[in-house]
Amino acid sequence: MTYLNTLKNSIASAALALVALPAAAGDLQIVASFSILGDMVEQVAGDYADVTTIVGPDADAHVYSPSVADARAVAQADVIFVNGMGFETWSDTLIAESGSKASVHIATDGITPVLVEGEVDPHAWNSLLNGVIYVNNIASVLSEAAPAHADDFKANAEAYVAELTALDTTTREKLAALPADRRTVVTAHDAFGYLADAYGMTFLAPVGIDTEAEPSAKELAALISGLKDQGASALFVENITSPALIEQISEETGLKIGGRLFSDALSARGGPATSYLAMFEHNLGALVTALENAGDS
Repeated sequence: MTYLNTLKNSIASAALALVALPAAAGDLQIVASFSILGDMVEQVAGDYADVTTIVGPDADAHVYSPSVADARAVAQADVIFVNGMGFETWSDTLIAESGSKASVHIATDGITPVLVEGEVDPHAWNSLLNGVIYVNNIASVLSEAAPAHADDFKANAEAYVAELTALDTTTREKLAALPADRRTVVTAHDAFGYLADAYGMTFLAPVGIDTEAEPSAKELAALISGLKDQGASALFVENITSPALIEQISEETGLKIGGRLFSDALSARGGPATSYLAMFEHNLGALVTALENAGDS
């Protein structure tokens, strides 16, 4: 494949460049595959690790192309965290070709996957109780990697889990208060299956779990026809995708766009979703506001 060959050549160049670089010293060197996971790792690691994130804020991990700098970070890492569930299609090649000796860990271990049309949905972080599993997995790995700081990792994880579970309770209360006919939402791609299952919502999308796919004209027409017949409460654009499809659906159905949700990535600095907790709070606020006002003319 052209992409894989290009990636391998880039990584090979990075590996040669690394020969002249000194090995990293001091704190644990950690690589996380994407921004949401990177924030979770930082919350648990605290001051005892340097965390590098491969796919940054407002970037789409589904279609990401790793760089030479990414290969360098992976090669120097002590620990690597990936989401798994097929989310990072590029990660195995990046890690293998970099020559990294780091231990690699799947942050979603222990999470029951949601299936979308027979495929595993990788967006498990969109349930806060799944977020707790991520955090506990991270704390366990870090405690083994740096046992001298195990108590610190445990304390950080416990404090973070308390925040996540409190927000989970708030989310359940606010979404449970919505009328039954105001629980259907359309987003740009199928990223919210776990949120739907956890909090009693329905999410529809013109694109499946992978943003690289595109709906056929027939599929898009069927979705629009269904929305006209059965209705939906709100449309949302996403921070990692073009708004074009959602704008088209809005024009053809008359449904208002309720704002922007953060699905697969945090926002850049200065935005409303610079952490996992802030992302969930923003999404919850946007959903509740749009759905409460859905019946207004």
